[in-house]
Amino acid sequence: MDTAATSNDTIDTTDAAAGDITTAKGIDYDADAKAAAAAVSEDATEQLRDPRDATVSHMPLPFSGPARIEHDSLGEMPVPANVYWGINVQRAIQNFPVSDTPISRHPELIAGYAQVKRACVDANEELGLIDPMRAELIRQACRDIEAGELADQFPVDVRQGGAGTSTNMNMNEVIANRALELAGHQRGDYGYIHPNDHVNKSQSTNDTYPAACRLALITALKPMIEECRLLARAFHKLADKHINDVTIGRTQLQDAVPMTYGQEFHAFASYFKADKASLDKLEPELAVMNLGGTAIGTGICADIRFRKSAIEHLGEITGYPVTVAPDPIAATSDMSAFVNTSSALKNLAVHLKKAADDLRLLNSGPRCGFNDINVPPRQAGSSIMPGKVNPVIPECVDQCCFTVFGMDTTVNWACAEGQLQLNAFEPVTVHTLLEGIRLLGNAMRTFRLNCVDGITVNLEQGRQFAAESPSISASLNSEIGYERAAAIAKEALRTRRTVREVAGERTDMPDGRLDQLLDPITLSRRLGQTCREQGGAQA
Repeated sequence: MDTAATSNDTIDTTDAAAGDITTAKGIDYDADAKAAAAAVSEDATEQLRDPRDATVSHMPLPFSGPARIEHDSLGEMPVPANVYWGINVQRAIQNFPVSDTPISRHPELIAGYAQVKRACVDANEELGLIDPMRAELIRQACRDIEAGELADQFPVDVRQGGAGTSTNMNMNEVIANRALELAGHQRGDYGYIHPNDHVNKSQSTNDTYPAACRLALITALKPMIEECRLLARAFHKLADKHINDVTIGRTQLQDAVPMTYGQEFHAFASYFKADKASLDKLEPELAVMNLGGTAIGTGICADIRFRKSAIEHLGEITGYPVTVAPDPIAATSDMSAFVNTSSALKNLAVHLKKAADDLRLLNSGPRCGFNDINVPPRQAGSSIMPGKVNPVIPECVDQCCFTVFGMDTTVNWACAEGQLQLNAFEPVTVHTLLEGIRLLGNAMRTFRLNCVDGITVNLEQGRQFAAESPSISASLNSEIGYERAAAIAKEALRTRRTVREVAGERTDMPDGRLDQLLDPITLSRRLGQTCREQGGAQA
């Protein structure tokens, strides 16, 4: 083992920029170590010192004080002594100061990656590739991360080059240093537990990172799917309440034929039930893993038995239906599961926007708009017009949906840009998907609680619209023909009378027959109520 992978020397960087490198706790390190620390670059030590610097905005305080020297193939670098990450993360902090969004933004990803690492160490121990003592220390460190105990130790930006390597090394280094701490060793003492040789044994970023991303998406989708179910149920409940309350349907913003409010609200419920069904189908697809494929899917550097063992352990740890990808080469570069996830989210956003837009329009008024329904007032709507109240919840939901539409474009571009055996753009893909999932879940929740649950219906307005619509003359087509029915509709519109009144004058049909043909509630139920009670369906 190369125990020289890092030096555990600890220095105080407080005066490093001035060249005064002093040792922590008064220990006098050799001159070579001091010289190496001073030569790392003034920029690096300054980054440790200034918490306002954008490059270290994700680093836990304090940023100054003692540091340890670590090295990699590029050279040496100081790392804050009080953190669990190492030199790979320190370089990533410098390299990717772009979005001020660390990977710790996504606890599902952090926990999922820790589960992947735990499954891998279980497999390595089972195959005799790592000794039980080190395996247990690594395992416990993984559990600590899964429990959220080290959430502030993942500062790498979500937008990073390297196809997720910085995220993988962030996990490897934090696990290694936490395991070292549990064993009574100093952080950075990689001669005992090494981020690559032990934590990353039998693995590559290219198989572990996609596995962690897939687990994160499965985990994040569950509460969002539940919000989708609850929103469908809320619309069902509203539909049940108004199954016999008639209003007018509209096509292209023009008066159409009668329907019930129950049917209108039921349609929204059906949208979200369909979305839930589509989202439920994502889990088996996302649960196909290429763990053990290592760099490009050939399994280089891994025991031939490792793949099967790691997948089995991962399934046991997560409880998810994890399966082995049938073609490991294809699986290493295939982004279909992410594209399909984004598509399902976009479709949900389309339906969510449709519902929000329709409710805004039906709520328009109160005197000069549709005024079919009343959306709950949530805040004063104008700084100049007293008494004005805006449909702020549907407007908020709309903006969330706009954002998801843009996110889908990002995902499609990122997934289409993979060259040859690997797609380097999974970091932005998965970050975008996780943000979209969170956004839609929150949007559906506030939509349900602050809007849908409090909607009331203006029953008299709906009945008046249904009775006065000239389009109900369509029900006369089979009796008197299209042209005569159109003439009746035109006359009703010109004289501002109902179709029933004009038809009574211009046809010789009995009143009872006209009442039957032109009854709004009857017209709305030619195909049944299309509400929940009729089919007994549950949201």
